[in-house]
Amino acid sequence: MNQDTAPNDVAADESSLKAGRSDRTDMVGKALGLLVLLGDEPRGASAAEISRRAQLPFSTTYRLLGSLTRDGFVDYEAEGRRYHLGLRIFQLGQRVSNHHGFAGTAMPVLRRVTEQTGEATILSVRDGHHHLTVNKVDGPQMFRVTSDPGHLGSLSTTAVGKALVAFAEDSEREKLLAELPLEPLTPKSITDRDAFRAEVELIRRRGFAVMDEENETGMRAVAVPLFNDQGYAFASLATAVPVFRLSLEDLEAHVPLLQEAAAELAARLPQR
Repeated sequence: MNQDTAPNDVAADESSLKAGRSDRTDMVGKALGLLVLLGDEPRGASAAEISRRAQLPFSTTYRLLGSLTRDGFVDYEAEGRRYHLGLRIFQLGQRVSNHHGFAGTAMPVLRRVTEQTGEATILSVRDGHHHLTVNKVDGPQMFRVTSDPGHLGSLSTTAVGKALVAFAEDSEREKLLAELPLEPLTPKSITDRDAFRAEVELIRRRGFAVMDEENETGMRAVAVPLFNDQGYAFASLATAVPVFRLSLEDLEAHVPLLQEAAAELAARLPQR
């Protein structure tokens, strides 16, 4: 040690260094939090809206958004003064999807299902209190399903989400049934907790989940779970259609096809 450096000065320097590292880590956490919030805003949000939702000072939010925009993680729409997730996020998401085998392994199976149904096929996993769309193949029809890869959706109003809840590990299922926000996205959304529990029990008995205009007016879907080695769902597979194209009975006729595809995918995909 330099004789001119007192022990107290060294301790102060170390404390200052640790504080600096802590501040940087905290700012990284705040920046990541902003990206998560933007992921819930498909139409984007203003800096003021993001600041309010993140419960951060506007100046901090604005500075972080500027850094994220500069590095391509966020896009800024000058006309509407709104921020959106940037292309860099999509690129990283695609790498994660490829790393976990979803893209290369799942897509041929989804395409085959769509060829047989003529409708959109969707593969989702659970992300906390949401489902995350990891793969989707659109049908040949003009009317598209809007749940694109990377989309975070409700667990309580979608067929894929309800299947993930119904066939989750027992303690996790009970936790979700007690804590999951039951938001009314349409007049048909289930918002009563006892009614949602009854819906989940019905799904467990019959082996598949149905969404009939609960998530989006004019759309219905049927979904089945992908089971891991312990018998719990690590993903779910769905066929989604506009209500004018298939009745609920006709849609449910696709369940055996979906179950066959789900079993194939469960054998091939890495289980979470």
